[in-house]
Amino acid sequence: MSVAKRLVLSQQQIQDRVKALAAQISRDYAGQDLVVVGVLKGVFIFLADLVRALDRPVQVDFVRLSSYGKSSASSGEVHIGQDVHLPLEGRHVLVVEDIVDAGLTLDFLLHHLAKHQPASVKICCLIDKKERRVVEVPVEYVGFTIDKGFLVGYGLDYAEDYRTYPEVYELVFS
Repeated sequence: MSVAKRLVLSQQQIQDRVKALAAQISRDYAGQDLVVVGVLKGVFIFLADLVRALDRPVQVDFVRLSSYGKSSASSGEVHIGQDVHLPLEGRHVLVVEDIVDAGLTLDFLLHHLAKHQPASVKICCLIDKKERRVVEVPVEYVGFTIDKGFLVGYGLDYAEDYRTYPEVYELVFS
């Protein structure tokens, strides 16, 4: 099997959209205690750029969830490998995810975070891709909506490869 890649989002498009998202988030959370929770591993590049672009201090924590393993499709079963460490009770939480695809991982995470009794939980994602959506989840901040394709780069991976590309590509398998 051979793999080709097709550019979907340029580095400049991503940088411009991250700055716009950060401005909106900064306005929406002005004067509020905000904890940003990133979903590892794919979010690390997007999260770093996003929090640096915010015009306010935030605390950052991470969860590690998996539902893909080394496949290009979700297994449908979500596993938690690392939970949040910061106290969330009574605080506003912004979950930052690289891509919302099937929705299973975020649905699981929203129910899990509710046990911590936060004041609110909202979701920010780089890419909202509804092609394989199984569970609808409320995504308040969306970088890009992309209809279909298996995407890599800017943190997104396929079997741990391609994460470090500064652009987003669609992998085409043949």
